[in-house]
Amino acid sequence: MRRDHLYDLGVFIAVARERSFTQAAAKLGVSQSALSHAVRALEARLGLPLLVRTTRSVSPSEAGERLLDAVGPRYEEIAAAIAALGELRAKPAGTIRITATEHAADSVLWPKLPNFLRKYPEIKVEIAIDYGLTDIAAERYDAGVRWGEQVARDMIAVRIGPDMRMAIVGAPSYFAKRPPPRTPHDLTEHNCINLRLPNHGLYAWDLAKGKRKLYVRVDGQLIFNSTYKIVSAAVAGLGLAYVPEGLVRPHIARGDLREVLKDWCPLSSGYHLYYPSRRQVSPAFALFVETLQRGC
Repeated sequence: MRRDHLYDLGVFIAVARERSFTQAAAKLGVSQSALSHAVRALEARLGLPLLVRTTRSVSPSEAGERLLDAVGPRYEEIAAAIAALGELRAKPAGTIRITATEHAADSVLWPKLPNFLRKYPEIKVEIAIDYGLTDIAAERYDAGVRWGEQVARDMIAVRIGPDMRMAIVGAPSYFAKRPPPRTPHDLTEHNCINLRLPNHGLYAWDLAKGKRKLYVRVDGQLIFNSTYKIVSAAVAGLGLAYVPEGLVRPHIARGDLREVLKDWCPLSSGYHLYYPSRRQVSPAFALFVETLQRGC
């Protein structure tokens, strides 16, 4: 149905219920002539008179009564639904679905979530821990959190965290048995703890020094699908780990882990929230993005 047809129908319902063009015009905030024109246009399309007009009153015809009974309640439902959407602007509500790695969820989402949820009790946030670089549009996520370099060009990317770097670490007990690597090529001789990405295989350690960039395929006895388990294994002396530096900084400070090949692990752009560029964001999602950006 065309928009003007829907408008004409709403005008007819108002006039039929008020039984007056004057009162209906006052209720809708438009002129009587505009209402009269809309009703005549509707009658012309239907080929039936919908209102009986006299000098003193206006009342529905037989066809008008049938139309009012059939369409009036449904029109009210539509109006109520639209009004409810308007309330969302004043009181944001709804569910926001986010996909992120464990470290991203802990370091950039969780610190700001408690206050956000307390401030907007009608908003729900669902966070799915995922290392698979999921297609957020296909899986119906509102957004994802990844490093800036991992975000596709056709997405809107919003920085929500500072620059960060990866770190290669091992426990003192591990280095007591093997000399630390001096070059990335030495990693092939070490027992390295791998991360398996869903649908992408084992994660290659992407190292860089100046203009040189290397993707090193390492090998070892352990493979996990969680960086947190990789850190635990490294602390236990079971191999070298390649993980976000922020995740192991406390272990390095305590002496539980030792960092190697630091010059091959430069700063990279930090975590970004990303979502489809064609997506119409909801008020709740817009507030969520604003909260995550604050102070990053």
